[in-house]
Amino acid sequence: MQIEIPEFALVLLIGASGTGKSSFAARHFLPTEVVSSDRARGWVADDETDQAATGDAFDIVHAIIEKRLKNRRFTVVDATNVQPEARKGLLALARKWHALAVGIIFDLPEAMAVARS
Repeated sequence: MQIEIPEFALVLLIGASGTGKSSFAARHFLPTEVVSSDRARGWVADDETDQAATGDAFDIVHAIIEKRLKNRRFTVVDATNVQPEARKGLLALARKWHALAVGIIFDLPEAMAVARS
């Protein structure tokens, strides 16, 4: 499968934890292009899984995305982005800086989801 993405875009990786978003991002995008909510949690709390740090982590994620888009840099958001409300602010940033928004959905088959839980 080949996915064509515009040169100036905000790409949202969308899917539950464990569906391969981070692995996909590492294989297909430059490290500097990927803004990761897990990495931001690590910066805030020294623990990428610390959900108590999520609010502060997303403040950082949104700030970095805004600066990248302001400078017309291709940007990938590595976060679950599953809920429409979670995507709303990101889409607003894309509109503000005239970036095309692209969603890549990671859909884990139900049988695999059950086996992995």
